[in-house]
Amino acid sequence: MRRSNAPDFVERRNAATNAKKAALEKFHAHAVDPALAGRKAARLALAGERTAAKKAREIEKAERNAHDAELAMEAKRAADAQAERASAEAASRELALQTERKAARDARYAARKARSKRG
Repeated sequence: MRRSNAPDFVERRNAATNAKKAALEKFHAHAVDPALAGRKAARLALAGERTAAKKAREIEKAERNAHDAELAMEAKRAADAQAERASAEAASRELALQTERKAARDARYAARKARSKRG
């Protein structure tokens, strides 16, 4: 009897294990490469700088928004005060006008009374 050339289970398993070990050794050899480590460190430093810059921009934006909100509140207070002054002036003018009308009405009434007493 002749033996077939097809590998049996144990041979296939050993070949797969050896291939995995070779791939793992190749990966570890590549990971220890100083040039690769330098590039990785540079990437990490750049990512840290980007993160810090992003946080600084967010802080500046929050401060700007707070400042804008404060300015808006001041403008609203000023507008409210101006509206209140305008309302007070209008009320004052209306009171003066009513006083003038009452004085004119009283004068007409007094004139009518004076005419009726003479006549």
